[in-house]
Amino acid sequence: MDDVGGAGGVGGVRRRPVWSRDFGLFFVARAVARLGDTMLPVALAAGLLQHGYGAGAVGLAMASTAAAFAGLVVFGGVIADRFSTRKLMIGADLVRLGTQALAAVLFYSGHVVLWEICVIGFANGVAGAVFQPGVASTVPRLAADIQGANGAIRIAESAAQLAGPAVAGLLVGFASPGGVFAAHAATYAVSALCLLLLRLPATAPGAGGAGGAGHGTGASGTFRADLVEGWREFRARQWLWGVIAVWCLYMIAVWGPTVPLVATEVVQQHGPRAYGLVNSALGAGTVVGGFLALRLRPRRMLRAGAFALFAFVWFPAAVGAGLGVGAMAAGAAVAGAGMSFWGVMWATSVQTQVPPDVLNRLHAYDVAGSLAMMPVGQALAGPAASALGADHVLLTSAAISLVIPVALLAVPAIRGLVRADAVRADAVGAARVAGAGGTEGSGAGRRPASASLTAPAPSGRRDRRPAPSGGGPAAEEAGDPLP
Repeated sequence: MDDVGGAGGVGGVRRRPVWSRDFGLFFVARAVARLGDTMLPVALAAGLLQHGYGAGAVGLAMASTAAAFAGLVVFGGVIADRFSTRKLMIGADLVRLGTQALAAVLFYSGHVVLWEICVIGFANGVAGAVFQPGVASTVPRLAADIQGANGAIRIAESAAQLAGPAVAGLLVGFASPGGVFAAHAATYAVSALCLLLLRLPATAPGAGGAGGAGHGTGASGTFRADLVEGWREFRARQWLWGVIAVWCLYMIAVWGPTVPLVATEVVQQHGPRAYGLVNSALGAGTVVGGFLALRLRPRRMLRAGAFALFAFVWFPAAVGAGLGVGAMAAGAAVAGAGMSFWGVMWATSVQTQVPPDVLNRLHAYDVAGSLAMMPVGQALAGPAASALGADHVLLTSAAISLVIPVALLAVPAIRGLVRADAVRADAVGAARVAGAGGTEGSGAGRRPASASLTAPAPSGRRDRRPAPSGGGPAAEEAGDPLP
């Protein structure tokens, strides 16, 4: 792994601290919301099984949320580039507060009808599609060291994943699934409050997004024109659409069936508390992966992340092979570490390689493309398990999970993409060398040092980002994100 500067600055440039009051609020909002989200699969699996439904129903309930999210998040990206992202995120949290409170009432009352649960899930997916694009542009506005910020958020979300399923298992065991939904609703209330207290710095003129006055806002462009521009910018980056093309296979054949089938297999064979333990082990692994992402600064981030993805095979393989709860938990922990490291590398690459005026839209295309096939995989999980057996489906998913990183590494634009700050550091170093050599040469042969400061774009990148001005975070970090 090509490490650039270790845990310190790149090319001798010192990174500014991640933490501030506002980043702390955003950090808490993401961590608490993630805590509720990781409780939800336990509540759905246990609650629907308790009311006589099977694995197919669990898959459909999850797919309803994923389908709405994946289908509408692109439009959410355009909206986020035209209006205040903070207000949109607060509104989305309040909507989900209401829907999860309603789900709690239904489960408490014993009136559980599958189509009603799917409608609630669909509404949650719509709210998530409005919320998620703003995350990409919020992180660079709050932190100079964007990889560090993404790593910190990933650790917090992973710690929530560690605690969430265990708490959900306890609530289901000692109370009812309705208690989990009530707790989930409360997490959205906390998230909305933190975002309400958040003070986002103003965007630079022409940066767009997040309520700024850049391209695509007001009368300067139509909704459709913004959508088309986002698609054009997306297609111009081979590394971006290449990863998402591979990720479609991952979602339909690996992650899509793994989530509902692991939930139903472990709950049916070992009980909800065992599933809480396995999912918590997955969370513990993602904490480790987040710490590794904080420490390591690979020069080629996507290549390093792709190697880490090989670790995921142990999760579906351990459950599909029918191993004990301890072995399944160990496999989940290893898989979580690999997924978490990849997630930080990918998110940071998107945020640092994409111009800020189209970041929300490209992040939305990223999310939509990445998740487009997940509801298909989740919806097919039940029928496939009925026809082949859940264990065979999980073992097949494990085998395909090894193909995914191989496919990523086979694309030159993906494995060769150089991190943005490394490119700048190389350019600064070259400029210094050129400047030192120029002072020894004649005036006629001397080239101004400023001519060497424009770094070549990394492979597959067509970056329209203006040169960072002094004073703002972009002066030290060109920008980074968050899967």
